[in-house]
Amino acid sequence: PYCPRCGTPLSSHEVAQGYKTVKERSAIVRFKIKDRDNEYFLAWTTTPWTLPSNVALCVNPDDKYCKVKAADGYTYIMAEALLDTVLGKLGEEGKPAYEVLESYVGKDLEGIGYEPLMQCTADAAAKTGKKGLYIVCDNYVTMSDGTGIVHIAPAFGEDDNRVGRNYDLPFVQLVDAKGCMTEDTPYAGLFVKDADPKVLVDLDKDGKLFDAPKFEHEYPHCWRCSSPLIYYARETWFIKMTAMRDRLIANNDKVNWIPESIGKGRFGDWLKNIQDWGISRNRYWGTPLNIWECECGNRHSIGSIAELKEMSDNCPDNIELHRPYIDDVTIKCPKCGKQMKRVPEVIDCWFDSGSMPFAQHHYPFENKELFEQQFPADFISEAVDQTRGWFYSLLAISTLLFDREPFRNVIVLGLVQDENGQKMSKSKGNAVDPFDALEKLGADAIRWYFYTNSQPWLPNKFHDKVVIEGQRKFMGTLWNTYAFYIMYADIIGFDPTKYTLDVSKLPVMDKWLLSRMNTMIKNTDDNLANYRIPEAAKAMQDFVDELSNWYVRRSRERFWSPELTEDTVNAYMTLYTAIVNVCKCAAPMVPFITEEIYQNIVLSVDKNAPESIHLCDYPKYDEALIDADLEKKMGEVLDIVVLGRSARNASNRKNRQPLSTMYVKADTKLDVFFTDIIRDELNVKNVVFTDDMAGFASYNFKPQLKTLGPKYGKNLGEIKAALAEISAGKSGEAMAELNSTGVMKLNISIGEIELTKDDLLIEAQQKEDFCTVFDGGVTVALDTALTPELIEEGFVREIVSKIQNMRKDSGFEVMDHINVKLAGNAKLIEIVNKNSASIAGDVLADSITEGEFANSKEWNINGEDVKIGVERV
Repeated sequence: PYCPRCGTPLSSHEVAQGYKTVKERSAIVRFKIKDRDNEYFLAWTTTPWTLPSNVALCVNPDDKYCKVKAADGYTYIMAEALLDTVLGKLGEEGKPAYEVLESYVGKDLEGIGYEPLMQCTADAAAKTGKKGLYIVCDNYVTMSDGTGIVHIAPAFGEDDNRVGRNYDLPFVQLVDAKGCMTEDTPYAGLFVKDADPKVLVDLDKDGKLFDAPKFEHEYPHCWRCSSPLIYYARETWFIKMTAMRDRLIANNDKVNWIPESIGKGRFGDWLKNIQDWGISRNRYWGTPLNIWECECGNRHSIGSIAELKEMSDNCPDNIELHRPYIDDVTIKCPKCGKQMKRVPEVIDCWFDSGSMPFAQHHYPFENKELFEQQFPADFISEAVDQTRGWFYSLLAISTLLFDREPFRNVIVLGLVQDENGQKMSKSKGNAVDPFDALEKLGADAIRWYFYTNSQPWLPNKFHDKVVIEGQRKFMGTLWNTYAFYIMYADIIGFDPTKYTLDVSKLPVMDKWLLSRMNTMIKNTDDNLANYRIPEAAKAMQDFVDELSNWYVRRSRERFWSPELTEDTVNAYMTLYTAIVNVCKCAAPMVPFITEEIYQNIVLSVDKNAPESIHLCDYPKYDEALIDADLEKKMGEVLDIVVLGRSARNASNRKNRQPLSTMYVKADTKLDVFFTDIIRDELNVKNVVFTDDMAGFASYNFKPQLKTLGPKYGKNLGEIKAALAEISAGKSGEAMAELNSTGVMKLNISIGEIELTKDDLLIEAQQKEDFCTVFDGGVTVALDTALTPELIEEGFVREIVSKIQNMRKDSGFEVMDHINVKLAGNAKLIEIVNKNSASIAGDVLADSITEGEFANSKEWNINGEDVKIGVERV
């Protein structure tokens, strides 16, 4: 493989990095058989520019070939398996495309001569003094494409070159080092790809072109400059990696690849078919190839500067090892005594990258202990395209020098795509400038997106919306929780360095949070230790969500205390501990926001703390603080609350509107502490656990034809009748069974069958004034009936909410006291007067009177219009 633009060969693993899908014209060419009238070999090539250098045609020795009389008047020889594909289009109604005259195996054709395709071919072949222009055999010829006969140009293909050496064919190279056709051809000076159409036109004029079909295939391009590569025979230095195949595979098997499918599959399969490494490059800049040659044929590889100075009479003391300086240094030939000169090539830069583990320490000349401590590396990570780049060069050189793996663990990263899953490209206009993205979205947000969006080895569809959503869910919630803490800690003057957590004196809510925190630390640490990155991030994100939207919300009033009581200190210390520890866990992933929080709530009060969060030890979990039963029960509370909110939404009952009772069916009946939380969260007066939910809803079951049709097509009528009978009778019990076991059992003519929810269409018919919701084995039935007392309490809660909004909009501080005035609605004024004490306590009002302030605002509260005004005292 050779890049004419760069003027240098490439190794097989470099070639593997640059394949592109291209559509080009291939050529099916008529080669006139010598001494036969109107008989031709039909041969195929995807590179028409190589045809002027043709010296042979190759067939598979074991496959069948036919001589046919074609409908176009020509007699052809080609592979039997491809006759219809190639010649079929010649047929007309009542007239076949071809008639088979004779059949052979490929070996029978070996040695048959044909006329040169072009005069330049004949002239160039004649100059070599070798026989060419005849049929040769090799098993690499396949019947998957073309005609089963392949044209051979030994200067331009690995298989061609091998076949050419096997048959001692003429070596004809009518392309120069710049990739242009030579003066010996009719296409002098044209780049080979530009010569393709010219060659096809000339062949067509001469009646030698049978067809030029478009052909889509993967074609190698230079990974540096994206120019199309050509296979071009030239002298190159190789490392015989094929001799190391078994050791490469054995050492690769010691590596923990994440995902394993790439290490054992894509990379492992590639190692099984490894090629020798073309190590030299015809470039000026790079590591000089350390081989000196003598005109007597002797070659010597220099292994150190000391050896070079020892063997050279003209090596400067401060020798610069790069060109042009190294080219001036000669050494004395140990065989004949003459001067040896360095060969002109430099080394493949991938060899440099693969040498990194020892070269960075100048090993083996120094730092032996340091190198041996650090090698193999515990962990590396790069994109998937490096499986045949850096990952391979590291493994190859480590195997050659040390016969061991160069790294123990590797995470392979997927490529970044645009929001539509397309590869980013400047030419397409869908590329994202990373610096613009960092400026707009922030480094932490982008980092968090990559950690959470998908498994690291999968492609990532990058766009602003998903980054912002991840930022909101985790960092926004973490920041708001931190802001809540510092706001109230500043108001009350709380200093966490003056207190310690006494777990024995903590209320259940604090114990739950500390248990969840330690479980989070345990899960995060375990996931990171096993390279489960999204899982680690999710553990932290779930904890922050529960911290903010459950613990802080449930404990908010504890932070409003004007004095540092024991309960208030417990709340502050628990929240502080949780924030600090989740920040330490998340610091490697989101280093900037966690550093900001750490500096403000830790270092500002504790001058003995490490000066950065990134100098702190990673948190260790305390098993003694993990209460799995408590976490399970609180998890059930959360599940019930979620279903209760869903029932409220379905019945159009705001959360501020108190309701009388919610009935719950679950595996575990929770005690009063937990039911009080449910009552408070859902604003219901009573929570009742029951095993019988049948009275609150009935269900209508029908078969889901998409799933049941393929399985029970003939029995669908029976299934439909059985479900109708259940719907008319014990539908509640059937629904309960389905929720608890995941299946509904039916007895039909073929025996007992089991149906899942995916097999059923389920319609719930609610009992009047009840809303029933179920999920995951839990069912809730919410009594939605409203009494006058409940309606009045709903008004009170709405009024409190509106006053709190006005406090916030007016810019009042949290602890500011206010006066409140209402006007314009006698009904609401009467309700407020009746409940003035509780309203005043909630909103810190010194007075609530009838009238208006200048800032009074009109509100509609549950259909009632009223004016409310607030004034700071």
